[in-house]
Amino acid sequence: MSSVHSDGLVQFQQDNATPHTSRVATKWLQEHSSDFRHFHWPPKSPEMNMIEYIRDALLHAIENPPPRTPMDLWTVLKDEWCELPPRYLQ
Repeated sequence: MSSVHSDGLVQFQQDNATPHTSRVATKWLQEHSSDFRHFHWPPKSPEMNMIEYIRDALLHAIENPPPRTPMDLWTVLKDEWCELPPRYLQ
């Protein structure tokens, strides 16, 4: 991560799901803890995961009426993405 984010501003985020708390994952995080900051979140907390809200907004956009073709789907999603306020994405 430090080679990709040489500014030192890397923050590792995970939701403490079972695969993320395995012995292998926990050991790796401990061994590399000096390479990045790690958020400590409550286990399995989707309400803290901002991507859930963005996904919900995009899913809502395609519900009624549903797109008929893959190109229609792409267009609706792209248009809805452009309509999301920047503050919402921050």
